[in-house]
Amino acid sequence: MRDLSIIDALSITSHSPDPPRWSRLATPIGHLLLVGTDRGLSRIDFPAGKRERVPEPSWIEDDAGLAEVRKQLTAWFAGELRLFDLSLDANGTDFQCAVWNALRTIPFGETRSYGDIANRIGRPSASRAVGAANGANPLPIVVPCHRVIGTNGSLTGFSGGMETKRWLLAHEARLAGPTGRDQPVSSDQLSLF
Repeated sequence: MRDLSIIDALSITSHSPDPPRWSRLATPIGHLLLVGTDRGLSRIDFPAGKRERVPEPSWIEDDAGLAEVRKQLTAWFAGELRLFDLSLDANGTDFQCAVWNALRTIPFGETRSYGDIANRIGRPSASRAVGAANGANPLPIVVPCHRVIGTNGSLTGFSGGMETKRWLLAHEARLAGPTGRDQPVSSDQLSLF
């Protein structure tokens, strides 16, 4: 697998002239709305919570055009994939993109705090701003914002709702199991819920 945080960095700002394409994908957490452009995946929206969204009239339904995204997400939910290899086309500030790239370095089945992410991007006093960028992540699951927890190990807000965040962490914990690392992992955190 390639190191997506280096090769496929989110330096993304897109103003594609073509209308977005969309597809819905049935998953254990509900039907996800997938949105993409000719350059790559631009949004994943949950069926409930702050990220609930419906396709806009100008968007084009295109299951075939988003087939690779559908295939990889299906494999991830089935426990057959841990690292995505997709073209991404999301909009964000330089700070948001730095946070989103840092999220992509959190290993499957592990968690990090907002402070850990702030330190990783060289902004140790920016934990709150990291939280805001984490909440604005347009590509949850693929850019794993669900792996970010409070410094004390508590679950914190999640655009797909707390039940979805619990499910995503539990899913990874079941597959990853205890790693024996000093860093907290999602399986360690689940005992807190």
